[in-house]
Amino acid sequence: MDTIASLFSFITTPVSWIIVQFHKLYGAIFGPDTGWAWGLSIVSLVILIRICLIPLFVKQIKSTRNMQALQPKMKAIQERYKNDRQRQSEEMMKLYKETGTNPLSSCLPILAQSPFFFALYHVLSKIASGDEIGVLNQGLVNSAREAHIFGAPIAAKFMDDPAKVEALNASLTDVRIVTAIMIILMSASQFYTQRQLMQKNVDLTVKTPYMQQQKMLMYIFPVIFAVMGINFPVGVLVYWLTTNVWTMGQQMYVINQNPTPGSKAQDHYLQRLLKGVVAHGEVRSRRKRSVVQAIVAKGTDRNENERRFITGLAKAGLAAQTDGTVTKSETAVAEAEGGSAAQRRQQPKRQSKARRQSAAGTVGAAKDPEAPTASVSKTSLQKDESAEGVTPKAGGGKATGSRQTKPGQAKSGQRKGQQRPKHPSSKK
Repeated sequence: MDTIASLFSFITTPVSWIIVQFHKLYGAIFGPDTGWAWGLSIVSLVILIRICLIPLFVKQIKSTRNMQALQPKMKAIQERYKNDRQRQSEEMMKLYKETGTNPLSSCLPILAQSPFFFALYHVLSKIASGDEIGVLNQGLVNSAREAHIFGAPIAAKFMDDPAKVEALNASLTDVRIVTAIMIILMSASQFYTQRQLMQKNVDLTVKTPYMQQQKMLMYIFPVIFAVMGINFPVGVLVYWLTTNVWTMGQQMYVINQNPTPGSKAQDHYLQRLLKGVVAHGEVRSRRKRSVVQAIVAKGTDRNENERRFITGLAKAGLAAQTDGTVTKSETAVAEAEGGSAAQRRQQPKRQSKARRQSAAGTVGAAKDPEAPTASVSKTSLQKDESAEGVTPKAGGGKATGSRQTKPGQAKSGQRKGQQRPKHPSSKK
């Protein structure tokens, strides 16, 4: 670690100068040799660095969202050119260029603050050994060596031997308790920050290997920082714990105010926005109007959260406009209710056997409207013939009247005279 820190020795002078300036301010309040003066100087150094890195943090957010949106296309390219690595790389670079995405942008904040981190580590190492560095003269070095944070010198480490700790006017037990608590807090804040990102600010409709990688990093990073933390001085632990807390708060603000489309955070944000718009009848800030404007511009490409937002406005009698404002609309309620009714498809109730048979008979009657009439007429005729004593012919012939036919008299429809005998095989 000392070798790596020495590589960033060119920035130790600016870092030491910033610490000295803050020490003058806090020293006048808490005393120049107190741990509060030196500890708050390190915290202020972190805050100053992170404020300067806000533009890089914004780029990191945009890059992370673009990478999430490109995952399906990247997966398609990998499957299409799985046997041609060179063509696969060319298509990936082409995709990055067309969308303006830089995969390294998500690492920019960490890469940008790493020189300050290692420079601070180098400064604290020199303080522990009692050597001057940068603008820290011997008097300031001795003052920093005497500064304790909850009983632990800012230059002490968890792995220091008892003799070195005694040289700093402290006990090994105090040093290890303070450093252990700070390492746990540093790892826990790192884990919570990543977990908050995965659970609330990720588009859950896109299932890609990128999400699995982020989930693995959620567990790997805290372990890495815990292992490395036992070799960090107390001042560096203060630095890293402060930057983790800053990242957690910064990310929490972004999740609440500018969530990723399709995520749970976007659903919560749009529900809050809907309540405010319905309560006041208007979109009250420029940033919120830009959000509504972006949703309207998507048209049919809206995700489920955005469709619920537009439907909620319509049910309240409001219609979102292309400029991000809302207007009252009498037809919006009817359209919203009609759309909701069309989307709900209810399954038909199970009918009894008698109802199904009745329905089948009705359908059959509709297909052959004469069949029921003929059946009814035939049945009525048979009843009439039985009542009058006329027996219908077996061949289906109809009786012509109520009188009976005399023997030898030709029936209606038969030839007069002697009839030819019927063949035995014929029907009677």
